[in-house]
Amino acid sequence: METTGSGKQLNAGTGVVQMARFFIDRPVFAWVLAIITMLAGILAIRTLPVEQYPKVAPPTVAISAAYPGASAETVENAVTQVIEQRLNGIDNLRYFSSNSSDGSMNINLTFEPSADPDIAQVQTQNKVQGAVPLLPQEVQQLGVTVSKSNDTFLLVVALYSEDGQYSQGDLGDILVSNFRDPLSRLNGVGSVRVFGDQHAMRIWLNPAKLYSYNLTPLDVQQAIQVQNTDISAGQLGGLPAVNDQQINATITAQSRLQTVDDFKKIILRVNTDGSQLRLEDVADVKLGAESYDRVVRYRRKPAGGIAISLATGANALKTADLVKERVSELQKFLPEGVKVVYPYDTTPFVKVSIESVVQTLIEAIFLVFLVMLLFLQNFRATLIPTIAVPVVLLGTFAILAAFGFTINTLTMFAMVLAIGLLVDDAIVVVENVERIMSEEGLSPKDATKKSMDQITGALVGIAVVLSTVFIPMAFFSGSAGAIYRQFSITIVSAMVLSVAVALILSPSLCATILKHDKDSQHKKDTGFFGLFNRYFNKARHGYERASTYIAARAVPFFMVYLVLIAGLVYGFLNIPTSFLPDEDQGFLFTMVNTPSGSTSARTLESVKKVEDYLLAQEKVEHLFTVVGFSFAGSAQNAAFGFVGLKDWDERKADDESVFAIAGQAMGALSQIKDASAFAFFPPPIRELGNASGFDFQLVDLAGIGHEALVKARNQLLDAAGKNELLVGVRPNGLDDVAQFKIDIDSEKAAAMGVALNDINRTLQIAWGSSYVNDFLDEGRIKKVYLQGDAPYRMMPDDINEWYVRNNNNEMVSFKSFATTQWAFGSPKLERFNGNASLNIQGGVAKGVSSGVGMDEIEKIVATLPDGIGLEWSGISYEERAAGSQAPALYGLSILIVFLCLAALYESWAVPLAVMLVVPLGILGSVMASMIFGISNDVYFQVALLTTVGLSAKNAILIVEFAKELKDDGQTIMEAVAIAARLRFRPILMTSMAFILGVTPLALASGAGAASQNAIGIAVMGGMMAATFLAIFFIPMFYVAVERIFHKEKAAEDSV
Repeated sequence: METTGSGKQLNAGTGVVQMARFFIDRPVFAWVLAIITMLAGILAIRTLPVEQYPKVAPPTVAISAAYPGASAETVENAVTQVIEQRLNGIDNLRYFSSNSSDGSMNINLTFEPSADPDIAQVQTQNKVQGAVPLLPQEVQQLGVTVSKSNDTFLLVVALYSEDGQYSQGDLGDILVSNFRDPLSRLNGVGSVRVFGDQHAMRIWLNPAKLYSYNLTPLDVQQAIQVQNTDISAGQLGGLPAVNDQQINATITAQSRLQTVDDFKKIILRVNTDGSQLRLEDVADVKLGAESYDRVVRYRRKPAGGIAISLATGANALKTADLVKERVSELQKFLPEGVKVVYPYDTTPFVKVSIESVVQTLIEAIFLVFLVMLLFLQNFRATLIPTIAVPVVLLGTFAILAAFGFTINTLTMFAMVLAIGLLVDDAIVVVENVERIMSEEGLSPKDATKKSMDQITGALVGIAVVLSTVFIPMAFFSGSAGAIYRQFSITIVSAMVLSVAVALILSPSLCATILKHDKDSQHKKDTGFFGLFNRYFNKARHGYERASTYIAARAVPFFMVYLVLIAGLVYGFLNIPTSFLPDEDQGFLFTMVNTPSGSTSARTLESVKKVEDYLLAQEKVEHLFTVVGFSFAGSAQNAAFGFVGLKDWDERKADDESVFAIAGQAMGALSQIKDASAFAFFPPPIRELGNASGFDFQLVDLAGIGHEALVKARNQLLDAAGKNELLVGVRPNGLDDVAQFKIDIDSEKAAAMGVALNDINRTLQIAWGSSYVNDFLDEGRIKKVYLQGDAPYRMMPDDINEWYVRNNNNEMVSFKSFATTQWAFGSPKLERFNGNASLNIQGGVAKGVSSGVGMDEIEKIVATLPDGIGLEWSGISYEERAAGSQAPALYGLSILIVFLCLAALYESWAVPLAVMLVVPLGILGSVMASMIFGISNDVYFQVALLTTVGLSAKNAILIVEFAKELKDDGQTIMEAVAIAARLRFRPILMTSMAFILGVTPLALASGAGAASQNAIGIAVMGGMMAATFLAIFFIPMFYVAVERIFHKEKAAEDSV
């Protein structure tokens, strides 16, 4: 069992001590190094990009294709599945999901965060190319696109007519014509989605008039194509020319039409009597919109909007500034009465949350200064650790720039944590120098040299422990790994710089700044400091007695320790889990679904009720609603709303937070009888989805069919509705709808001499909307559309109004070869990893974590019929992945700390004594989290690791001193008693500095406060337990371990 031999410490030693002595004699050199470090940091801050979160979300690639006129089922069978079957062997692919709608399809592939987005796109493109020849001809002609996707919006720019003078169509035309292209070309803009459509020439056909003139829609289409075109007629005198040609000029012939009157005059036929049949005789020609699918409103007024998505890897703040700058330039040319607003803008939250953490950082520095002044009771001595703060922080920024990191909330949190850690080393140096000067009467320079001989080993040990705790975090994968890396690199950089400053700058400052103060003892015995010192000395003596008492009675107190460990295990297992805390980002979303088959007008009536409620709320500033659009899918019975709240300074009460407003809205909107309306807020990292809470796919694993899957979904929704822990559980898709099916009897059509192609094209023109060609409007190319006029495509019998010409030049009615029937089908079919699925989202009741909600969903899914499976996606996938990594993270960090300490002290006993203390610190974090309702999320995991390092640091300060005293011949009990007495002050000082350093995090309010509270409260609780509970057990653990390892007699050291 004996492994430590003579107990020699691996000297961290002579080289490092010599370095400290070198700089004690050369203070100017030390200052030069510090100034260079600070200059490097200042330069780095000027270049580092600012963002809310680093690139945490996994890369995604989107495949999209169009199949005009095809039903969702046809698109799925002919296009989606064909491409899906080729998506094999792509590197770092996590999962893929697809949706097939009427006429189009999308497949979204999600990759591991470590994947290169460009390589992922290229590999996907290569796989898709193999499937393209197998797709229908129409799909191939329109093309299949593969792009790096980002579904989330950075901001929405909206135009609205203040006086109602301009219609939605006019505003949409302004947006598409003047705003879309300039904004989409800006650096950092990935894609744009316009809520509104530019003007188009709309030709509304009257089938009765067409029949009376013996014309079909195809005749009209052909006439427009011929007469609305640009002719390239060449030149007069074009080369090669005859000799002595004296003239050269371009020939202009027919050009594109430009006005409604031009189109009305298109000649369809010239009769034998010379009379002409024009387009206006059979159709209503108007300047309308490209599409009438959406109704867009801003605070009940007609509006148009353009949603900006961020390009992969782009900087959010910089891109948003560029967009706003360009909009302000374009705004000058808007008609009078048209206003620009930003109903949805994610950047204020980013700015405010970063500013909030910077403010926290400044508060932390000030509080740490006060703690040091309280304990050191000497302004000169307090100045030395304070000088270390800017040197280390600025140096850390320089290292972040070198590693390609950014200034974000995570690196700034790490900076706040680092403040309490980085002053520790300088405090240890200054406190020890002051003690030696006071006790031994040495000069500052000599006292510093002697002090550095004593504490260099402890400084290196502390730096090794605190660094090794965080180093394993840097190597974890997934989105949680990306978050861990921010803390890891920042804190390890700060720790390395901190110990460098403690060995280079702090000793030279001690030697030059500190001096013997003849009145210092008098000051420390009178006034406030005298009162503090008297109570402190009593506490120190009490601590020494208590710790030696506990050390001498190891067995009963070890039983107490085991009880505390049992409490820790129980508490830890009962903390609810989540990925990241939800934040009040200043906006929320509303989603409205009316019964399937509802018209846009009916949905708008429900949206008006939602508008009435929200606009009556004092804290709602913006409300931008779109009927016909939703993240769940586009249909007449779907609507979506962006709700912008007032600034956080105007919403300080708890019932004015986004969570409270969303909760109240859910209650009020549930009263709307003819629609289901939801209010929800976005997740903390928007790239991981559009809604907070949980996100999953209900998957048909056994091929039981669409109807059975829908039935299982409805069963799940019913069960979730009765569960008090779950709220707002909703399908993120479209319900099955009634479909009017036209069956063409091809044999009858052939017998009548009617071509199938003519039938299909006529149907598309009459009932759909057929793009013909382009025209010029105010110098800009716009589209011409041909469609049946509204009264002739409203009812099932209207099909009989339309005719096709046969090969005998006779008009044949559709009723001659077509039959109709009603069917029921889905307008949007979803798949996940190649299996049919349905996407469901939901949230949890107030005070319940998303992890608990996910557990409840898993219990409900377990009761569904066999063959139905559950797959987490988006933020829920990340939460599950982070939770599964956590035990490995804790275990690896503790193991590496233990091994580093063993190597450093050439002993198995010392690190064992140190590590036994760690669970007591963790107990404090767990208790604090339970009391304040903090979840076991990524921030909590970082807080636990910080607590591990700090608990070990306190133990090192005592154990290392006790070991040296024991090696010098003291008995083990004398050694721990003296070590406990001498190290009590620096332990309390460094711990209080850290606790007060993170206090602003724990007490933060406003934008970004949830994250600050999560990490601040957990770390604060852990540090308080490590300081006020664990330090009583440190001597006992050291004594017990030494006795076990060295077989010392208990009698020899009895009290």
